[in-house]
Amino acid sequence: MSHPPTPDTIVLVHGLWMTPRSWEGWKAHYEAKGFTVLTPAYPGFEVEVEELRKNPDVIANVTVPETVDHLAAQIEALPRPPVIMGHSFGGALTQLLLARGLGAAAVVVDSAPTEGVRVSPLSQVRSLFPALKNPANFHKAVAFTPEEFHYAFANTLSREDSDAVWRKYAIAAPGNWVWAYGLIANLKPGPQETWVDYSIERAPLLFIGGSEDHIMPPSVNKSNAKHWAKSPSLTEYHEFPGRSHWICAEPGWEEVADYALDWAIAHVESAPITTS
Repeated sequence: MSHPPTPDTIVLVHGLWMTPRSWEGWKAHYEAKGFTVLTPAYPGFEVEVEELRKNPDVIANVTVPETVDHLAAQIEALPRPPVIMGHSFGGALTQLLLARGLGAAAVVVDSAPTEGVRVSPLSQVRSLFPALKNPANFHKAVAFTPEEFHYAFANTLSREDSDAVWRKYAIAAPGNWVWAYGLIANLKPGPQETWVDYSIERAPLLFIGGSEDHIMPPSVNKSNAKHWAKSPSLTEYHEFPGRSHWICAEPGWEEVADYALDWAIAHVESAPITTS
């Protein structure tokens, strides 16, 4: 039996409250290693951070299903299956893409959970409270204040450094997404937007957690990984001590990026060969 070819392309899926700009370090890092790196935006997120801040309404009603379709179409157009990596809600989207049979291997970093993961640590509840405190936010784009961002995203940084990150990268996020996975997914009967069949065969999947992450703590990532135990495919978890939700850009991010890539390339050979 032949093994799948080594991927030459990496697809980086950004998270909520962010745009593809958040991947600029990883993109340059991986391109320097010879890879083609794609950082697709969610529908409507293609414009720059500054423009989205001026008019967040353009993304207020973007949905999870249309975003998964949008990302899947770009991945399916590639000549060979790529490595897919997702941060935060991009991790949940990456899992949904894997469930469609896409990707040669995948890494999710500080991932938002897919449906059925019921672990909700207090730090996560506090982090998401700005979006969940008012049901009217379901139809709005909700932003973090600098103080809220520091707690939820960049708690290992000084407040000064966190505020600089907030100014350069942070945008509002569709409130319906937070409600979709934070409340509705585990309360409504039947499959919801972030549902996956945890028993399927799919590409190898690595969960990376940061020990100091407030918004997507290790307990959430570990529980999500355990749900995939029903799958015959490889699932692993690795935790980096002292890292926050800003793990992909806080000092020392290169170690995380290298670990993610090395793991993915090493485990491509155990991925199933699928055709679209």
